[in-house]
Amino acid sequence: MDAPLDPHDALIRPWRTATLVASLVAAVELVLLLGAAFLLLAKPLSHAMQRHAEATAFAPVKKRAAPVHPKQAPIGLPKLVRAETGVFVLNGNGRAGAASAEAGKLTALGYRVPGTGNATRQDLATTVVMFKRGFHAEAARLAHDLHVKVVGPLDGVRPSALRGAQLAIVLGAR
Repeated sequence: MDAPLDPHDALIRPWRTATLVASLVAAVELVLLLGAAFLLLAKPLSHAMQRHAEATAFAPVKKRAAPVHPKQAPIGLPKLVRAETGVFVLNGNGRAGAASAEAGKLTALGYRVPGTGNATRQDLATTVVMFKRGFHAEAARLAHDLHVKVVGPLDGVRPSALRGAQLAIVLGAR
């Protein structure tokens, strides 16, 4: 037999349905409000991002010491012969043994190699010849001997770390 209906159950069921309908209406309103907020904020935000990108792209270039190509500036003749020129070799390409192999080439060319080591970065793309102040001509000669295109003053290497060498070569992938 069926249990007698409680009068309170009759009051609860419409309230439950009303709650579900109100929640559904609130969810739809939330989605509409979020859509309206996106539409209102998207255009100003995109314009602000575009202005920032343009300002960054067209900002004046900060002056940095650019590497000097050996053929760009008149640098004079080297003061030291190859046997007197010390070259410290740094491996910046990550290949094991690259610095010692390059040191062997330099020794065969007549250069003095006081030491080898690893550069702080191991992902360099281009080989760079760096020089102490006053040894630009020797660096240009070394770059010519090794077919290196980038020559510049010491950058990121303290002269005292060169163990008496006047030049440093940082080996890159090329």
